[in-house]
Amino acid sequence: MELWVATTNKGKHREIRELFLGLPIEVRAASELPAYTAPPENGATFQDNARIKARFLKAMKQDAWILADDSGLEVEALKGLPGVHSARYAGPKARDVENNSKLLKAMQLQSTGENRLATMKCVMCLISPDGQEHFFEGLLKGQIGRDMRGQNGFGYDPVFIADGNQKTMAELTLAEKNRISHRGQALKAVKAFLQTQLN
Repeated sequence: MELWVATTNKGKHREIRELFLGLPIEVRAASELPAYTAPPENGATFQDNARIKARFLKAMKQDAWILADDSGLEVEALKGLPGVHSARYAGPKARDVENNSKLLKAMQLQSTGENRLATMKCVMCLISPDGQEHFFEGLLKGQIGRDMRGQNGFGYDPVFIADGNQKTMAELTLAEKNRISHRGQALKAVKAFLQTQLN
């Protein structure tokens, strides 16, 4: 089975490929398609954006299984920001380090004391070859650290510390991260669903 993932993010592709090891599923990335450019993510929710990306890739690979996700960080003291704008928090073409810097600065400026509670959210849209859409969600609660730490992962991993951990997500190994992450949770649900389709 081929599973095409609507991403050009090498880190995300690697995480997904790792989780599907041992299954007869070949995980391919949309970035392998010469004509692929990511569609505008203008949905109001993570689910909206996941659906937009999945449908866009489905139009290019009509007979394949398609997987797309939208994920981000919601910080309580910032009233849910950066939310659906997580990837573009510091601007349309912002790099991870710029988004993290802006977030840490915003946390210094916020007036709600020591509240650093945050949630990482992921919604995945899986489209079957016959066009049926299925949604899966993962949540990871934690808090925002005071600086960037760690070289692994991507996105807000260097500033996010999951509940029960002392390390940021970027200080964990890929296997440790996949065990607890919001994306890992959603992917495990996708994996379980696809296993029923393979049987």
